Amino acid sequence: MAQCNLQANKERCTCTYEPCSRKGKCCECITYHRKYGELPGCLFPPEIERTYDRSIARFIACNSRA
Repeated sequence: MAQCNLQANKERCTCTYEPCSRKGKCCECITYHRKYGELPGCLFPPEIERTYDRSIARFIACNSRA
């Protein structure tokens, strides 16, 4: 199994929630958001991610624009 590169993940992380303890820990982030019926912020465009609306409905709405 591949090892997680925490520093590289942190550098690529687009989450704007600064006190987040899961920054760079993608497995923990996905598990956390899934628990609440959400998706991680990195899956959203920057302008949507900043709203902290990480609902699946919002993800579908922002990705269904053609």
